[in-house]
Amino acid sequence: MIYGYARVSTKGQAKDGNSLEAQEKALTAAGATQIYKDAFTGTKKERPELSKLLAVVKKGDKIVVTKLDRIARSAIQGMEMIDDLLSKGVSVHILNMGELNNTPSGKLIRNIFLAFAEFERDMIVDRTQEGKAVAKANAQAKGERFIEGRPEKFDAMQIENALNLLETHSYAQVVKLTGISKSTLIRAKKRKESGE
Repeated sequence: MIYGYARVSTKGQAKDGNSLEAQEKALTAAGATQIYKDAFTGTKKERPELSKLLAVVKKGDKIVVTKLDRIARSAIQGMEMIDDLLSKGVSVHILNMGELNNTPSGKLIRNIFLAFAEFERDMIVDRTQEGKAVAKANAQAKGERFIEGRPEKFDAMQIENALNLLETHSYAQVVKLTGISKSTLIRAKKRKESGE
């Protein structure tokens, strides 16, 4: 039997043909009759649908994935998984690489591509860390507080004005006047009181 496996890092991912729908279409075109799908980052080892797939495959079956990084992002994890599958007589077909097997040239190609997948993931992590460091330095240079993640909806002056209003108004009144949520005001007030 030919099984397909598709994975996205988040349910909304649809970049570079990596959406679940795009992967499913390619896997079906490659002959997959049953497709398992996960929405978990590739760095996580436990992926429920992949675990189900690995539990049902048997000798003579084939697993098809669109790209190597869909099934594994770490060279060690990928090598272990693919070697285990091949030793059980299960072939692995990666659509943008070809079919992996136990021949010396097949092993060499597998090792090279797995190393590149891990290198690419490490480079993404490095670029993300560098971007955060630059954003933090820029925020500090402007005298602003750096908060990782989504940019804040309100600037420091708006928050400060809202906190000043809290001295004479209720939370409900300040929320109505400023549009700043009660939870944001409570967090800002705690930060101010703790001297952050």
